[in-house]
Amino acid sequence: QVQLVESGGGLVQAGGSLRLSCAASGRAFTSPTMGWFRQAPGKEREFVAAIRMIRSSAYYADSVKGRFTISRDNGKTTLQMNSMKPEDTAVYYCAASQLVTSSRSTDDYLYWGQGTQVTVSS
Repeated sequence: QVQLVESGGGLVQAGGSLRLSCAASGRAFTSPTMGWFRQAPGKEREFVAAIRMIRSSAYYADSVKGRFTISRDNGKTTLQMNSMKPEDTAVYYCAASQLVTSSRSTDDYLYWGQGTQVTVSS
């Protein structure tokens, strides 16, 4: 059993920053691709960013490109969010794929965290 646990969510003003972390626990597991998704009330879960172990290649949704940075270090996956906007408000989920992929589909991610709330006030 693999568990993903997110931390770092909270309330921030527009223009501010937050840093989310995701740690994996359970059986020995190294995912070739880790991702962050988010889901706002009444909306579908959407891709935010992903990073592959190979060459640490990173991919971003257009809506966050240039503002968010995903990284991996010592088994933790981090999402640094800068210049935040009210439309970034959502529950953010960490996800792990068994594929080496740049996929933005939730279908390609096998393990999911419980989510952490991020609220950006205007």
